[in-house]
Amino acid sequence: MVEGTIGKWLVQPGDQIERYDPLVEVITDKVTMDLPSPVSGKLLRILAQEGETVPMGAPIAEIEPTDAPDADTPTGAASAVAISPPAQAPPDKISTTGYLVKNVRPVGPTGGGVGEEPIATPAPPAETPTSPAPVAARLSPAVRKLAQEHSIDLSQVSGTGMGGRITREDVQRYLESGPARTAEAAETGAAAPAASPVPPPTGVADEEHIPLTPVRRLIAEAMVRSVTQIPHAWSTVEVDVTNLVAVRANLRSAFLEREGVELTYLPFVVKTVVEALRQNPTLNATWGGDKIILKKRIHMGIAVAGPDGLIVPVIHDADRLSIAGLAHAVRDLASRAQSKKLILDDVQGGTFTLNNTGVLGSNVSQPIINHPQAAILTTEAIQKRPVVINDAIAIRSMMNLCLSFDHRINDGAEASAFIMSVKRRLEAIDADTPIY
Repeated sequence: MVEGTIGKWLVQPGDQIERYDPLVEVITDKVTMDLPSPVSGKLLRILAQEGETVPMGAPIAEIEPTDAPDADTPTGAASAVAISPPAQAPPDKISTTGYLVKNVRPVGPTGGGVGEEPIATPAPPAETPTSPAPVAARLSPAVRKLAQEHSIDLSQVSGTGMGGRITREDVQRYLESGPARTAEAAETGAAAPAASPVPPPTGVADEEHIPLTPVRRLIAEAMVRSVTQIPHAWSTVEVDVTNLVAVRANLRSAFLEREGVELTYLPFVVKTVVEALRQNPTLNATWGGDKIILKKRIHMGIAVAGPDGLIVPVIHDADRLSIAGLAHAVRDLASRAQSKKLILDDVQGGTFTLNNTGVLGSNVSQPIINHPQAAILTTEAIQKRPVVINDAIAIRSMMNLCLSFDHRINDGAEASAFIMSVKRRLEAIDADTPIY
């Protein structure tokens, strides 16, 4: 992590706080967490306002400590609280408090490392935004714990935090006063009542400005870095997947009953891709400036449309898994990506990326390579089309494979050899293809 957005201050200047008490909610590109107070004392001053994005290590508040400071705690009348990696907390505190972890090489939502020369982004405005960007209703650990302890249905609690987020005070107010007064408190908050909207003034332009979320900004930087640093080339082939459709249809019900997960087409494709990568190692590589770096292990990135934008969780050592094992891995990563439960290791180390754009109805695409990888492959929609087989017209289930590759690493011959290897393996799937 390189920065965080102040979501909501849980204490105000003058409040007495204890060490490890939740101090402020911090929103990052992957998680929302409570930053605990490093000391016991009194909050003197808030330096970073709600809605403000601050870099790692920036001071956000001043506290007058009352307990004995740690060796690395500044001495004096007040201690500055900064978004930085603190000393290791006692084990009993780790499960209830969150820390922003500072990594040497930050990782974006697509798994690519942020370069040494990050793309410049506009600085946040000096004044406190009057209309902060809507924030998804993510829950802090303190809120989840309090709700679980009292068996509260959080859908009945009205949030007063940024973008309607539910805070710890909202849950406590619900416990004390019930849903009616909680909703009333939310309506009398800082936001203006929706019952009396002010009509827009005459002559206002017909447009809306949507502030960038941390995830959207990181995706934008990753895409720009890829297309500006990697010379993309493209290749597309048609694949007859009629046998694959039949095999999957025959196995689907029994597999779901036995394994508890849906058997989709994607595990079959992943299996064929990793086998093709073993035969064509230059597609599982990165550009090293004066050398090409071949990756000996195959870590397959699977593009997933998450609630906040594209994310690419990684199946590590995908070539060691069977089709059934890949089905479980795909299901696990996709579900955790949708529920925002991925950990940092889940999006690191990818060597090749596969994107199932066919589920969106796409027939042909030109994907952008997940920097710094050598290639990305999309599987398009399966459609029944008339094709010529042995001088006769037949109706077959057809699918396009679209490959984008780094032309510094591979030429058309290597890229075509790889994509044709995937094609042959997919068309060779039949009832004898092992699932386990």
